[in-house]
Amino acid sequence: MAAAINFLAGGYGFPINNLNNSGLGFFGSTFGNSVAVGGIQGSTYITDGNGVTQGPQVNNVMWNTQLSGIVQTATNLALQSIPNYQGTLNIRFTNSTSVRTQNAKLYIYDRVSTSNPPSGVTCYVAQLIHPGITQVAGGSGDAAWQIPAGSSYVPCSQFSNGVAFSPGASGNSPNGGATTDVQHDFYFAMSASPNSVGSKTQFGLWFQLEYL
Repeated sequence: MAAAINFLAGGYGFPINNLNNSGLGFFGSTFGNSVAVGGIQGSTYITDGNGVTQGPQVNNVMWNTQLSGIVQTATNLALQSIPNYQGTLNIRFTNSTSVRTQNAKLYIYDRVSTSNPPSGVTCYVAQLIHPGITQVAGGSGDAAWQIPAGSSYVPCSQFSNGVAFSPGASGNSPNGGATTDVQHDFYFAMSASPNSVGSKTQFGLWFQLEYL
């Protein structure tokens, strides 16, 4: 098995879906509903690059304050209280032999160059590091939302306290930065707010890491 990165999302009773060759769309209360300028999405779906083909509904985490998000339109939680499995996106790196990862980075860009910010939209991202299944404080991911824009990326290789981080399967990292595995799962809450009217199609995600 060669090294590979897959983008996964699910929730609302749907199975976990592979997003390769598709993507995520952020809408109002349901698919196709617009979000007011300066507002925040109320639902998230798998869709195509133009946001016109409806796929399964997936976990939605709506920006509420700089330190919290509303999960599934119902529960407002501090970011470090959101379990991994309730995140918007699971990025999974796999390899045929056990390795550790480092210097993982997530970019939000205009689908042209990772140096450019997305066009007409603000995207909020928080890395979740909370392998438990209960919505309680104790996660060690981002305590506050980040706003990556092109070259301003989200660093995904460290806990918020500065300790090196190499996640294994399901985000478990028993040996911190020295954790090795054939599967490494990164989890993110994601939210979006349009800055102007119209569909936002110049809005993409890029992920990279090193492994050894």
